[in-house]
Amino acid sequence: QVQLVESGGGLVQPGGSLTLSCVVSGLTVRTAIMGWHRQAPGKTRELVAHIMAGGSTIYADSVKGRFTISRDNAKNTVYLQMSALKPEDTAVYYCNKLGTNHWGQGTQVTVSS
Repeated sequence: QVQLVESGGGLVQPGGSLTLSCVVSGLTVRTAIMGWHRQAPGKTRELVAHIMAGGSTIYADSVKGRFTISRDNAKNTVYLQMSALKPEDTAVYYCNKLGTNHWGQGTQVTVSS
């Protein structure tokens, strides 16, 4: 059974930083395409970053240069380092294996002064 547990969200001021974690069980992140998505109130869920099995990373234009996706194979965990945060980054953030319908509970990120 696949389980994904996101954590690390919180309230941060504009310009601040946060690092999100996604602990995964039931699949091996090293061999999967893992992604971080976000959903803001009233908006559809969007993919903001993903990491290929080979380690290549791809970002949405809205976060390029500010967010970094990475993984720790030994911990079977995927991370999203976020910096220079903006109010428009406010959303619930989720990780998942792309192409599947397995989702965790998400973690809330609020960027506000």
